[in-house]
Amino acid sequence: MKIKSLNVQELKALRDNNEDHILIDVREQHEYDLVNMGGELIPISQVPAHIDKFDRDTEKVVVHCRSGARSMNIIAQLQQLRGFENLYNLEGGILAWAREIDPSLPSY
Repeated sequence: MKIKSLNVQELKALRDNNEDHILIDVREQHEYDLVNMGGELIPISQVPAHIDKFDRDTEKVVVHCRSGARSMNIIAQLQQLRGFENLYNLEGGILAWAREIDPSLPSY
């Protein structure tokens, strides 16, 4: 199954238009504390305990990390194990968001 993705401009449009979506951040707590986009923090190690947060039939669930690699991997696992079809990887992660949408955010 192909992993769907959004770029940061598409996510910004979703947010600006108040379109139905959920943003999940799969980085670690210390990364989230440094900089975040207001998404719900579910570190990769805690995903199995919070699988219900990803299981949304009618909502677009956008998953992000620092650069897009970890979020892509967790989406691939969830698609393979659970058949989720509503997950979207944020291309470039929070680094792309800071670079292209909100330069006031720190990069690390």
